Amino acid sequence: MKKVLQICLAIVIIALAYVVYRQIATPVEFDNERKTKEAAVIERIKDIRTAERAFKSKYQRFTGSFDTLINFILNDSLIMERRLVDEDDSAAMAQLKLRKIQNVEEFSIPVIDTVFAPRKLSVADVQNLRYIPGTENKVEFLLAAGSVETGNVVVPVMECKAPYKMFLDTVKYRQELINLIDENKNIYNKYPGVKVGDINQPNNEAGNWE
Repeated sequence: MKKVLQICLAIVIIALAYVVYRQIATPVEFDNERKTKEAAVIERIKDIRTAERAFKSKYQRFTGSFDTLINFILNDSLIMERRLVDEDDSAAMAQLKLRKIQNVEEFSIPVIDTVFAPRKLSVADVQNLRYIPGTENKVEFLLAAGSVETGNVVVPVMECKAPYKMFLDTVKYRQELINLIDENKNIYNKYPGVKVGDINQPNNEAGNWE
């Protein structure tokens, strides 16, 4: 009987030790996973912002449609400028002036070949921009665009975001996720996730991690 009690007590001690360990380890594991997944989301949302800014440079507005944005990257072009001669080359500049030619030449370049430089995105990379990393291409970023009036000036605005609950484990880390969302919303007054831009006010498409 005494031996049985000792075995039961050992089991209880081991179980309690495991519970204490998990209470300590789980928040650390969650934080590490959050940082890793958040970093991947930030990198992709930066590319979306880059593409949106390029779209705005040509069309003077942002787009709230991933279909439009992806088509722009894959099939559209941007007008660029380059100097024909070095302006310090007086002889070459004189020749241009004599021929009544401006020292600036416009040329077009495919969007995909320029906006992400020096990186080169594949067609598949571009087509997957809409998806939040880590979701097996099943969950899309929330994208919106519009305009707001500030100081009698109409300003284009955009917003792209990925709530934590869309890319973090809501089962394994249920309580940790609840705490993180509550902390961001009610203590720091921050968006509970990764976000660039603001549909309600101009903010130069700033990211909430910056």
